[in-house]
Amino acid sequence: MARIQRRKLLASCLCITATVFLLVTLQVVVELGKFERKKFKNSNLRDAHAEMEREPTHLYPFLEKEALTLNRKRKLETESYPIMLWWSPLTGETGRLGQCGADACFFTINRTFLHHHMTKAFLFYGTDFNIDGLPLPRKAHHDWALFHEESPKNNYKLFHEPVIALFNYTATFSRHSHLPLTTQYLEGIEVLKSLQYLVPLRSKNSLRKRLAPLVYVQSDCDPPSDRDSYVRELMTYIEVDSYGECLRNKDLPQQLKNPASMDADGFYRIIAQYKFILAFENAICDDYITEKLWRPLKLGVVPVYYGSPSIADWLPSNRSAILVSEFSHPRELATYIRQLDHDDRLYEAYIEWKLKGEISNQRLLTALRERKWGVQDINQDNYIDAFECMVCNKVWENIRLQEKGLPPKRWRAEVTHLSCPEPTVFTFSPPAPPRSSLRQMWIPSFEQSKKEARALRWLVDRNQNFSVQEFWALVFKD
Repeated sequence: MARIQRRKLLASCLCITATVFLLVTLQVVVELGKFERKKFKNSNLRDAHAEMEREPTHLYPFLEKEALTLNRKRKLETESYPIMLWWSPLTGETGRLGQCGADACFFTINRTFLHHHMTKAFLFYGTDFNIDGLPLPRKAHHDWALFHEESPKNNYKLFHEPVIALFNYTATFSRHSHLPLTTQYLEGIEVLKSLQYLVPLRSKNSLRKRLAPLVYVQSDCDPPSDRDSYVRELMTYIEVDSYGECLRNKDLPQQLKNPASMDADGFYRIIAQYKFILAFENAICDDYITEKLWRPLKLGVVPVYYGSPSIADWLPSNRSAILVSEFSHPRELATYIRQLDHDDRLYEAYIEWKLKGEISNQRLLTALRERKWGVQDINQDNYIDAFECMVCNKVWENIRLQEKGLPPKRWRAEVTHLSCPEPTVFTFSPPAPPRSSLRQMWIPSFEQSKKEARALRWLVDRNQNFSVQEFWALVFKD
């Protein structure tokens, strides 16, 4: 019996040894195969590279012909069509023939076209408008066009008459601009009427057990509007959930902490749970209205708005937002919000327009219907395309007038195209924390920008190139 067990054990060992041997042999064969294939592949690559080194002799004529064709096409475009030169390279396009209705213009950021006889207009992006290296001397047929949809804090010089009047055409947030961008953050009427994110009032009342009546979400702290000072004072009279970097007392989920997530579905659903949101702009300017107003209106949250003095002209109805400007002190505002929070009938008056899908503001309806650009709409031009085409069309209008022997029209920007008062601070609130001196910076910055505007205008009117040193010498002399 023991002998049989020894034989079985021996047989098992032999089988295992044979299996291991076969596996090793197979691995060697596989590796050899890989080596041969690699060797063959490398050989083919060397042969291919060698072949490629020989082939260009018969490809060059084709490549040269193609390059010549492109160059001739580009030359034809720049000789046949007005050139629109982006002096602040917003688009990044080195050259493109753009069709604007019946007209066509060549759009480029290539500054070598500065002195080209077909260059008719210079396009500037306001945030990047720089006194260093302007296209001077400016010829009589050179139009300047300004695109500036941003806050005044990005470039205060533009908001003073001496500088804004340098431009022939404008596209700004002002309704008085040649191409108004007042509704730039609003996709359309349907998103205002949509009930997709609306949380029923009964649910909001239930959520009040763990949520404040008000929510505040800002990460750009201490801007020219001094909004954080107002909110800090308001917090002493009513509970506010603050999720952003400014005055934060509540945290968003990790995946929503990036500012880029503020249009995410998850963020919308968190904000939609609140009854009221503090919708405070970073600057106070007529018609400067951002997503801070439109977002809560889309979500069915009542905005407590501070910003554009002309905001009543743009609201969906005359009872769709609470205006901070109507209250003399945050204490009074807090009392009013508490009253609405405790009275469903009073609160529902502010969302009735949304529940019924009725927008009574004809100015808003007309502006959205007549604007020549869309927001997040692939079926429409965006506002940059619309700006380019506005300038192109006006340049062609003058070309046709001159062909008939008539004088060209002269357009000029007005101070109303960018209108913002001097920043102020709220006196009832204690100074901002020592970590930030921005709050104290905005008023001197605004005053300084007035001097810069006067100096820049004087130098541009001289119509000669100037150095940065000349500019600053003139600023501090003023």
